[in-house]
Amino acid sequence: MIPSTLLHYLQVFKTLCRISLVREMMFRSNFLITVITRLFWFTTQIVLFEIIYRNIVSIKDWNREEYFAFMATGSLINALVETIFMPNCANFSEQIRTGNLDFVLLKPLDTQFLVSFEKIDFAMMNQVLFSLGLLGYSLVTLGRPISAEQVLMYLLLITLGVTFFYSLMLILASTSVWFVRNQGLYDFWFYLTVFARYPMSIYSGTPTGEVIRALFGYVIPILLVVTVPARILLSKTLEPNWITAVSIAATAIGLVASRTIFLWSLRNYSSASS
Repeated sequence: MIPSTLLHYLQVFKTLCRISLVREMMFRSNFLITVITRLFWFTTQIVLFEIIYRNIVSIKDWNREEYFAFMATGSLINALVETIFMPNCANFSEQIRTGNLDFVLLKPLDTQFLVSFEKIDFAMMNQVLFSLGLLGYSLVTLGRPISAEQVLMYLLLITLGVTFFYSLMLILASTSVWFVRNQGLYDFWFYLTVFARYPMSIYSGTPTGEVIRALFGYVIPILLVVTVPARILLSKTLEPNWITAVSIAATAIGLVASRTIFLWSLRNYSSASS
């Protein structure tokens, strides 16, 4: 039986989704342009690596089909984050600047919940479909048997990946309380996550690559949350074998840290009416 509080929040989330969808349909041309733009970007990425793999057999231990499965995994995680959390975290600084955060604080719901789910960017959902299509193509082309356990583990790790990136984004958004106009959020997010577009093993072999591998593999493990689910789904050996536990632990720590920092930022927020 679903607890009444959880059921109430699910109903609120459903209402927010409906409002977001109505808002999107009010500006259909913008919706269509976004879909076309994301399709063009997704296609160019595929074409680029299609050209690369015509000249080589593999990149490190990733062949063409395996790399496309990895690309689909990273794109899927990124699409879910940009659909649900990016517009809200980016809007947080605007709420602080205009004083609209005062109204959010007055509502009888958890502030983090409202800040995180107020708007859903349905135009980005097309990238979720593109990613699933590329993933399906890669798996069928590879022809490897996939167990139900692998699929369940993959879905769990995808959820953990989205949660980790959400936690990271919420921490960045929380700094808006001190900086007020945090317009660099999108830029910083892009620069930080650009490393996660490539498998972790690619960064091994050079001093600079090893630094990147250590920093974004274990300190801020953005490489793990994309590489680990792809390797598990593809039955590729994880080295070291405890790396999955690191990914799960990092997500849990990130979630707790983001919650703590967000509440701390609210305590330092100066109301527009004060």
